[in-house]
Amino acid sequence: GSTVIAAGILGAIAAGAEAAAAGHPGATGNGVTVKKLFDYPIEELPGHNTVVVRVDFAPGASSPPHHHPGSVIGYVLSGQVRIKIDPEAVTDYKQGELWYEAPKAVHRVTANMSKTDPAAILAFMIVPHGARLTTPEKAARKSK
Repeated sequence: GSTVIAAGILGAIAAGAEAAAAGHPGATGNGVTVKKLFDYPIEELPGHNTVVVRVDFAPGASSPPHHHPGSVIGYVLSGQVRIKIDPEAVTDYKQGELWYEAPKAVHRVTANMSKTDPAAILAFMIVPHGARLTTPEKAARKSK
C-alpha cells in the first residue's frame, strides 16, 4: 500500500538523480528535459497511478502552456522557477518549496528564473491509469 508507494518514490528519486548524473536524459525540447521516474498503481484508488517525473530546465528555459489529467504536487529540487496556474497569480518558488495543481488546471507559465543556472523540479501526480501526463493547452483557452 502506502508504504510501498513511499519507498518506491524515494527509490525513484535516487535513481533519477543517478541517471541524471550519468547523463541519461529523457524527452527534451526547448531546454526542458522530462524523465519519468516512477509509475505505480494506487490500491486505495483503483484505476489511478502515482507518477513522479523530474523536469530539468536549462538556464532561461520554459515549457509551453499545458495541463495534467490529475492532481499534481510540484517540488523544486534546485534553482528557482516561476509558475502560473489558473486562476492563481504568478508565483516564484525556490529550492525546497512546493505547489499544488488541481486536475486539468491550465499551467500557463513554468520557467527557470535564472539565465545562467539550471533548475529542476519533481512533479508528483495522481492520474488515471494510462492517461497522457501532459496535454498542450489549446490557443482557444487563453487567459482573459
